[in-house]
This record gives sequence, structure tokens and C-alpha cells, in this order.
Amino acid sequence: NVRETYRYLTDIFTTLVDLKWRFSLLIFILAYALTWLFFGLIWWVIAYSRGDLEHLGDHSWTPCVNNLNGFVSAFLFSIETETTIGYGHRVITDTCPEGIVLLLLQAILGSMVNAFMVGCMFVKISQPNKRAETLVFSSHAVVSLRDDRLCLMFRVGDLRDSHIVEASIRAKLIQSKQTQEGEFIPLDQTDLSVGFETGDDRLFLVSPLIISHEIDERSPFWDVSRGQLERDDFEIVVILEGMVEATGMTCQARSSYLADEVLWGHRFTPLLSLEEGFYEVDYGGFHHTVPVPTPACSARQLAAAAARRDAHLYWSIPSRLDEAAAAGEEGDPEMSPRESNGTLASPESR
Repeated sequence: NVRETYRYLTDIFTTLVDLKWRFSLLIFILAYALTWLFFGLIWWVIAYSRGDLEHLGDHSWTPCVNNLNGFVSAFLFSIETETTIGYGHRVITDTCPEGIVLLLLQAILGSMVNAFMVGCMFVKISQPNKRAETLVFSSHAVVSLRDDRLCLMFRVGDLRDSHIVEASIRAKLIQSKQTQEGEFIPLDQTDLSVGFETGDDRLFLVSPLIISHEIDERSPFWDVSRGQLERDDFEIVVILEGMVEATGMTCQARSSYLADEVLWGHRFTPLLSLEEGFYEVDYGGFHHTVPVPTPACSARQLAAAAARRDAHLYWSIPSRLDEAAAAGEEGDPEMSPRESNGTLASPESR
């Protein structure tokens, strides 16, 4: 329900570039055809007002345009003038000042129409949208352990041999939320860290890569378990940006994962294999995943269990200080544990 549609006309160049091809071609043809018809009509009006059409066979009469005998010939002369073809049969004479002014005006406006329409078509043709078709994303995202931490992962790859320059990737979680003040936000966007702090979001797509989002305290999935993930309603949008190596233009590829497209307890199958001294990539298994043992609890619960386990190990293993204290109590009750250790005793105690 956009009411201020005039804003599209204020940026007519971008509007024409964003149109579908069938509308762009229609406007391209109409722009030239209407311009030729408009100026052809004016050439015919000038010839009619001067009386050139009444003296077609009079060789003593000097018309504005030689051999202009009707609207069709005026239309053809308009095309010849604007396209600078100049067949030489119809020529403007120097006794027609209004024709000279119209010739200058049509030459200038024709150049502007050429620059505008050819520029639109060039930009539309050179858009890197098709380059994004060769940037592929895995059909599913997975959640599994990586280095004893829950991670949300998906895979990206480039099918072309020419690489994307300065490639970077971002991920956003789109989910409805309600603030503490009671405000309901239907499509709230939250950034998912995929290595911005460490520079891992800068990609070198020489081979398919697995992008990992570590579920930590700052992650919106910190309190999400497997059961809650299956009940939630959200969408993860991933954006891959970079410059096309051949043209230098910016290319952007996007994909998304719904809640039912996130597989808990799965891992991507490897694609690289060493063949006769070089690596070979098998894109046939790009979307394949395998189930792996993964806790069904949330990352918070997993971190708390790990902390309790580490604390239990810390208190259950006797330290050197405890051993020294025990040895001191057996030797001299009045001697402190520090004095009972020969390496730590003072010179006087020795």
C-alpha cells in the first residue's frame, strides 16, 4: 500500500533497471518509436505550413526538406536525422530557419535518449544477478558439537573457477519478539555472529566452506534446546557478498533456513578428496548430512554441566599444596606447610 508512488519516478533510471526484461524492452522500443514519430510529425507540420506539399513538382520552389512529400517521408527523415544515417535523398535546405532549429533540437534530444536508454540496457545486462546463481548454499543447516561446543552450521560453495573477490558472509535471525515493555515486534532482526570479531566472515571460496555460528552467551539460541527448536518459528537469512572478478561489480547471493530446515544432531559430509596429488571437490554430496551424537539440551545447560564436571574434577584431584600440608602435619604439627617443604623454607628454618 505505497501511496507515494511518485518517488519511483524521481529515480526513473533505477526504476527502469529494476523492471522485468519484457517491460524494459517495451519501454526501450517505445522511447525510440515515439521520439521518431513526434519529430516526424513536426517535420510534416513545417512542410505543410510552408506549402512544400503543394509545390511538389515545382522545381523553382525551395522546400524546407528536399523530397519530403508526406508524413511517411517526414517520419523517415526523422529516423535518418536522429540515427545520423543520412541516405542523402532527403536533405534540409538553408532557406528554412525553423527546420535548422528543429534539426539541432532533435540531434540533442536524440543523443540524450540514446545515452539514457543504452545506459539502462547496459546496466541491466551487466547486472551480476546471474553470477549469484553459481553461488550455492546447503539445503539445510545443522546443529552439532564442534570442539565441545554447540554450533549452528551451513555450507556455501562457488561453482565457477573465477573466484569472488573480497567475499564476506553475514547471517540474521528473523523472529517475532515481545519487549519487556510489552511492545510486539513481528519481524525482529538479530545478527548471528559468523566470525566478524575474528575475521572468519571473510571467505576464500576456492572450495566449499562450512560457516559456523558458535552458540554462546551472546547467541539468540543460547537457551534453545532440540525440543524448543522444533517448536519455534523463525528464519535465518544468510547473505554472501563480494565482487565479481571479471567485471569488478558487487554481487550478492541470499538464502534462508526455516525452523524445519535446521537439523539438530547432524554434520555435513566431507567433499574434498586427494586424487593423484591434488584435491578434488565432489559437489554431488554438497547437501548431504549424517547424524552424529549431539546432546538434546540447550547450550546453556551444556555449559553448566561442563562447569559442574570441571568443578568436581578440581575438588576431587589432590593438589601439591594438600600433599605438602599432609606431610607437614605428620612431621611437626607446629610447622606450617610452607616450612615443611624444603624448597620453600626460609634459610633460618633450614
